[in-house]
Formats: sequence, structure tokens, C-alpha cells
Amino acid sequence: MQTGQTIRLSLPSKGRLESDALHFLSAAGLHVFKPNPRQYQAEVPAIPELGVIFQRPGDIVVSVRQGSVDFGITGIDVIEEKRGGNGDILILHDALGFGYCSLALAVPEGWEPVTDIASLKDYSQTLSRPLRVATKFPVLTERFLKHRDIPHTLISAEGTLETAPTIGYADVISDLVSSGQTLKDNRLRALPDGVIQPSQAALIANRKALQTNPNALEMARRLLEYIEAHLRAEENLLVVANMRGESPEAIAQKMFSETTVGGLQGPTISPVIVREAKQKWFSVSIVVRRADLSRAITELRHIGGSGMIVSPVTYIFEEEPPRYKAMLAALQ
Repeated sequence: MQTGQTIRLSLPSKGRLESDALHFLSAAGLHVFKPNPRQYQAEVPAIPELGVIFQRPGDIVVSVRQGSVDFGITGIDVIEEKRGGNGDILILHDALGFGYCSLALAVPEGWEPVTDIASLKDYSQTLSRPLRVATKFPVLTERFLKHRDIPHTLISAEGTLETAPTIGYADVISDLVSSGQTLKDNRLRALPDGVIQPSQAALIANRKALQTNPNALEMARRLLEYIEAHLRAEENLLVVANMRGESPEAIAQKMFSETTVGGLQGPTISPVIVREAKQKWFSVSIVVRRADLSRAITELRHIGGSGMIVSPVTYIFEEEPPRYKAMLAALQ
């Protein structure tokens, strides 16, 4: 990458991961505009200087590692498999909330004595040869099996792995599992302690680009700003309620005495102009966790709240994104 070039973000080029990545970015305010569906280039109107290209998930990691692309969104499984040992891949955000799966060991259903890794190791010792393991993730699988002292031979495979034990060219497989239905359909079962790598989508960057190109560093801040504000907002709701009280301070004290209605730093309280001035009314606004909404409504009613309005939140911006601070620390 040359200084002054358009900063580039690489996204998955097909499948569920592509559609989920595009939906996620759009929800975060970073809609990706692709003039031609057959093209592998696009743009982000909200950030004109950010170019987008589409690649296979594994190629995204290689491109970011080599520096031909500055940023990428792909699964942690392929990131850990292909990141290499030179430290050029920097994970900026490891929990984007989509693309969930796990790389796991699966054995044939007929291997009844094999119920976990310990029994798999015992079974492998009864063979007259190393355990044959078919996988598309040789680095992670080798590390996992070697750490557990299981004699093995890795068999690289590019096609469907689930048929390998049935055909007979492998004993077990190391493959990505989401719902597990595909394993069941092929009479395989994942070992409960055989998870090699949990995975979901993550945002990565080229470390050298961040260190040498101020434009790339600023782009990292902007991407993390949008992403973190969106993810935080998804977990929260805005609640507005009317409440009787003598003063904003008196109402705030009632709210602070409850467990879920204290707001981020505190409630926003403003007077309500009523037709009859017999009582003082105030409007209170707070952000509450989506999971705590029912309890928050109950607590507001308990302290005199009424006419409650609940709205989704688009963004919640911090003074500075926590993961941006973490990135700066990692660059040092």
C-alpha cells in the first residue's frame, strides 16, 4: 500500500458471510454501494475515501497480512489459520456479532466408546497407524492435536469433508460447525471438548499501514467509531417517561434508588408544561439495556412514572472508542 492511495477494506465475496457483513455495515451507517453485482469493487458513500473489494475469506487475511489491503472483515477461524507469525495482522474488533461457528473435531456416530478427547486419544493408541484427520485448517488442527499428544496424520481436503470417514480416506474430520445438522446428516458427531477455535466475524488491519500511514490510522478510528457506537446501541433502548415530583433532583434520587433506571451517567430530566399547575411534572429520559426493559418499566412505575415511550437507539458514541484505545496501545 502506498501513502495517498485510497484506503481499502476487503469483505467476503459470497455466501452468508458476505450478506451478513453487508447487512451489519449498513446497520452501522456504512452502506456498501456496489454499482454492478458482478464487480468485485464497491464504495461506501458515508466514507468516500474508503474503497471496498470482495475476496474469499482466507484471501482477505493474506491480503491484509501482505499489506495490499488495509482492513478486512472475515471469520476468526481463517484469521487464526492464516495470520502467520510476523505480527502484521492486528485484530481491531473480535466480536462483530455475526458469522458464528466453531472449528471442531467430529467422529463417526459408530465410534461409541469415543465420547471426548481423552477417549479419542485412547482409541488412537489402539490403531496400528496415526489417526487420519481430514481438514481445511491444518495450522489450527495440528496445534490442537499436538498439544494433546494425539498421534495423527493431517489430510488436506478442498471439497466436502463430511464424506471423508464414509469413503475411508480419513478417520475423523476437523471442520466448521454451526448448527451441527450437516454432521448429523452424514452420521458424524462433534466431540463436546473438541472445539479447536470458536469463531465469529472480526475486523482486522495491517499493522504496518497503521504505523506508517496517518490516513489508515484515522480510517481505523472512524470504522471503530461507527461499529462500536452501533453495537452498543443495539444492546440498549431509549425510555422516556412522565413523572410527578418536586424537582429534577428529587426525581433523580428516586431513580438512583432503583437498579436499572439510573441511565448511562444519569437521567435527563426536563420540566413538562401542563395546563393545570397544581402538580409539577417532568419528562425523564434514560438509556436502559434491552434485556432489562421489563424491569426498568416496573421500576419507573414504582416511583411514579407514566406515559412511557420506548425507542430504539441508532448510535451511542463514547468520548473515544475503547477498542481504538486498545489499538493504539497494541501499536506501541
